[in-house]
Amino acid sequence: MVTKLAFSALALAVGVERLLELRKSRTNERRMRLRGGAEHVPRQLIWMKGLHTAWLAGSCAEVWLLERRTSPKLAGAAVLAFAAGHSLRRSAMRALGWRWTVRVMTVPKAPLVKHGPYRYLRHPNYLGVAIEIAALPLIHGAYLSAATFSLANALLLRARIREEEAALSGALRA
Repeated sequence: MVTKLAFSALALAVGVERLLELRKSRTNERRMRLRGGAEHVPRQLIWMKGLHTAWLAGSCAEVWLLERRTSPKLAGAAVLAFAAGHSLRRSAMRALGWRWTVRVMTVPKAPLVKHGPYRYLRHPNYLGVAIEIAALPLIHGAYLSAATFSLANALLLRARIREEEAALSGALRA
């Protein structure tokens, strides 16, 4: 019971963090628009929000309703993986600064960010999110949630990255 409560508290904390990030994103969106920024593929945002909400709720539901038990070894590895994914994602957000948003937005002629994790990876934020989505449910043995939401995220990111690359190519030429 105690581990389920702790897991639920962690999922709640991640949810609150995501909500605060939406606020930061809106501030950055306004800054980008003031610099001539444009949004691309706005319909994807609702899918992203839905995925993250379902991931957190589904993970908690699996733990409670299917009576998932925690395994100390798996939980330890999953906590480390989650922390690594979280650190990578936060580092990517810091590197992007005012250009980080949850929406796909570009500013004409703005150079690509090539510092921080962007020195090594093209989309470090998405890798961090993918790691978090897989690792968080595994902290308490929610294998179905880890697999289901990892697959859903991969499908969403496949489309999102394609659209983002097209938008970045167009903005660099503008």
